Formats: sequence, C-alpha cells, structure tokens
Amino acid sequence: MDPKFEIASARSLENAAIPASAPERRRRGVDAREYPFKRGFDIVLAAAMLLLLLPVAILIAGLIGLGGQPIFFRSHRIGRGGRRFAMYKFRTMEPDAERRLETYLANNPQARIDYESRYKLKGDPRVTLLGRFLRQFSLDELPQLINVLKGEMSLVGPRPRLLREIADAERYNTRHFEAYYLCRPGMTGLWQVSGRSDTDYHTRIRLDAIYVRQMSLLQDLAILAQTIPVVLLGRGEY
Repeated sequence: MDPKFEIASARSLENAAIPASAPERRRRGVDAREYPFKRGFDIVLAAAMLLLLLPVAILIAGLIGLGGQPIFFRSHRIGRGGRRFAMYKFRTMEPDAERRLETYLANNPQARIDYESRYKLKGDPRVTLLGRFLRQFSLDELPQLINVLKGEMSLVGPRPRLLREIADAERYNTRHFEAYYLCRPGMTGLWQVSGRSDTDYHTRIRLDAIYVRQMSLLQDLAILAQTIPVVLLGRGEY
C-alpha cells in the first residue's frame, strides 16, 4: 500500500476526525467531501466496467439460478446524508440463512462474540459453496455497479454500513462516524486494500474516516489500482 495512505500513528487517527461542521453538512445533504468531477469519473468507469464484465455477470446469474435461488440480494444500507438505499449483490447465502446463523451462534459462544464485534464470520454456515468463491474474489459485488450508476454509491469511498450497525452506536467513535454521511459510500475503499476482513472493526472505521478527510482523484486512482491485485488474489476476504 502507498505509505501516503497508511495510518502512521495514533495522531493520524485523531486528525482523521471529521470537522465539527459535519452535522450541518449532513443535514443539508451536501457532498462536502467529494472532489470536482468525482461523479463523472464514477459514471464513465462504472459503465465501462459493466459492459466489460457483463458476460461474467450473466454466467454468475445463471449458476445461481440453477440452484433455484433468487439471483440478487438487496442489503439495506446507509449512504450520503444518512439516506437509506438498497445495495445490490449476487446472492451468496442459503435461503434459510438467518435460521442457520442463530443455530450456529447459539452453539458457538466464541463465534457469537466474534460476529457481534466484527459483523463477519470465518466459515460462515450461511454461505453456499458458490457463494464462498464469489465472495473470495468479490464477484458477488458486481451488481453494485448499478448502485454507482444510480448515484447511490461511488467506485471508491467509505463502506456502506448496515442499519443495525448504525443502531449500535456504542461501536463507533462519533467523530469518525461522521465520515459515512459526507460522501457516497464506495464499492472499494482504503480499508479494503489494507487487509479487508483481516482488519479489526474499529480500524476499518478509522480508515474510512481517513479516506474521507484526504479524498482526491489521486487517492481514488491509487486505491483502484491496489484493489485489482487484492481481488485477483482473494486476499483477506471470507
């Protein structure tokens, strides 16, 4: 990773806090942290990627459909200005995913602790065999290109957070969490190229805040370039 975008010290984390005027920007729904032409950059590149990857997306949709499951999954997230939107993904879980999760967590106390602190599970019992492959190489996230074209997401930005994560406010340093309201969430971002799911939960939030604080076209290009080997090698995802 380019040292320019690394967390160098506790001071750099503290400096990543969003300015006090953030709530006012959030209420107005202003893209306070988006550089000029970021939206145009997203549209052009997302449209090109969608056309290029369309055969892959059709193949994935066909394989999921063979299993008799709905092809797409809509995950409700919080985006710019605190607005809710449906984030699209290829379905990677079994139809009875929630029942499987509750049963698994009830029988594995340590797994429950890990899930409640990270919102992720290694060896998640809900995920199908095909889903594991799609997740490892982030192929399940291809439909989010549609979210980008709709203006709900950006190619690069802070990760869109689940409604239940926001409800659980104790997990957040509020000053860092303001970052999630100031710009469109991204398909990839600083923490995704800094270890993905191998990073701890609070580090991900702080990395997202740092991204928003120093957002620029140069940084976006650097993150996109770093995302390619991370995805191709399937590093840090489960």
